[in-house]
Amino acid sequence: MKLSRVVEYAFFFGLLLLSGYMVWLIMAPFISALALSVIIVTICYPMYERIKRRVPKNNKSLAAFATTMIVLVAVVLPLILISSLVVREIVTFYHEVDSGGLTIDSALTSLEAAVQTVLPGFEIDLTDQIVASAQWFTGNLGAIFAGTVSTIFVFVISLIGSFYFFRDGKELLKLVIKASPLPDHEDEIIFERMARAVRAVATGTILVALIQGTLVSVGFTLFGIDRAILWGSIASVGALMPGIGTTIVTVPAIGYLFFTGEVVSAVGLLIWSVLIVGLVDNLIGPYLMSRGNNMHPFIILIAVLGGILLFGPIGFIIGPVVVTLFLVLLEIYNQYIIQDQRVTEVE
Repeated sequence: MKLSRVVEYAFFFGLLLLSGYMVWLIMAPFISALALSVIIVTICYPMYERIKRRVPKNNKSLAAFATTMIVLVAVVLPLILISSLVVREIVTFYHEVDSGGLTIDSALTSLEAAVQTVLPGFEIDLTDQIVASAQWFTGNLGAIFAGTVSTIFVFVISLIGSFYFFRDGKELLKLVIKASPLPDHEDEIIFERMARAVRAVATGTILVALIQGTLVSVGFTLFGIDRAILWGSIASVGALMPGIGTTIVTVPAIGYLFFTGEVVSAVGLLIWSVLIVGLVDNLIGPYLMSRGNNMHPFIILIAVLGGILLFGPIGFIIGPVVVTLFLVLLEIYNQYIIQDQRVTEVE
């Protein structure tokens, strides 16, 4: 190869890398929003297809706009409302701790005294732990509110992106497949498996956890437990824990109601937890999870918590999806690429 040609290649690829790096810097602040857009479109694309068949002349823009509005009303606005309510309850809870107005403080003292008659030296440090947690919230209240505002901004950008991905997603996907060095049929397998896995995780695990957390909040409200939305959000995370579920919240609440003499409310909450919340866990959950989700619950839990730490509140969805993508790629690699290599070696 002539030296001039080498210089041309070096200049071209150097310019390509530089421009690619600059594009990354430009796009990096919106990566979370774009990732959420892709997830929304992947989950809701069958609905978009059905809407497109019913709009005049199969207009893609009109169908994309209608689908995006449905996502806004049915998903985004409720999530923003719930997030703001959780933040408000956290702030109120902190003020109660700061002023010494915790209603459970006297109950814990009485419970500690009762247990010490049987087990001398027994101590309950829950109040101290609550105070320590409240101090942590004090130091991070600004970050919590900033996270809420940034979450709204991310949702706005993701909705705009969802509209264009609904409308032009197939064309963009064809460009990605064409640019990929893998054979086209392997790219199609990867995207098909990933779409099925993403829908399964979103509807079979995340959705079930959110429904259970919502039902726990409703039950706590009905039977007189304060901070129902805050405990419901904790129950949603607990629902992802194998063998624990929403009992991480409901069992202590039922015990608290029994101990404070609210026997009727305690029995009512017990029935609600077993029949209503348990119905979702034992009937609806397995049905949704059977639709292609084979990810272990512990992996989903770690993915959710890690996603929240990395991406903020929307990491609740993005984390499991990223892990799902990784597992699908491993499966494709093992099932197709390695087997193709073995066939080639045999031949």
